[in-house]
Amino acid sequence: MSSGELKQFVHLNLYFMGVVYAEIELINSADMEMVRRHIIGEEEIRSLRVMMMVDSGAWMLCINENIQSVLKLPFIEKRNYQMANGDWASHDAVGPVEVRFANRRAFCSALVLPGDSEPLLGAIPMEEMDVLIHPKRQELIINPEHLHGAIYKMGGMGLGFR
Repeated sequence: MSSGELKQFVHLNLYFMGVVYAEIELINSADMEMVRRHIIGEEEIRSLRVMMMVDSGAWMLCINENIQSVLKLPFIEKRNYQMANGDWASHDAVGPVEVRFANRRAFCSALVLPGDSEPLLGAIPMEEMDVLIHPKRQELIINPEHLHGAIYKMGGMGLGFR
């Protein structure tokens, strides 16, 4: 992706009343694996572009049942979580799903929220993609210090990596 295309994609983000939204591509990772094994063709990969609320205060990627009905991500397990209002809930976790924004991608699981609940991009996929919420422009951007690809942080001092 050229830097001009990258800038154009980054500016596709929207800002509504203090809430940040971004267009995110979601891809069924199991389908990608079946393409690599020549089981299905590339045209059979289930994917979807979704306008998602970006929330660095939430951890997980959350999709709704409508998105899940298109992607048909494999069930992993039931998971309990605490919502922003303090209530506890239990929903299906599915995946893996590939999450793409600009020249970045992450691989993670997703919680499936009821019906057409608002999809949410949380901190875990944001960290893996090395993207940030620009505080002044209130939009999702790739980390300006790492324009050509994500840089990952590894552990602490005691890991012994060299």
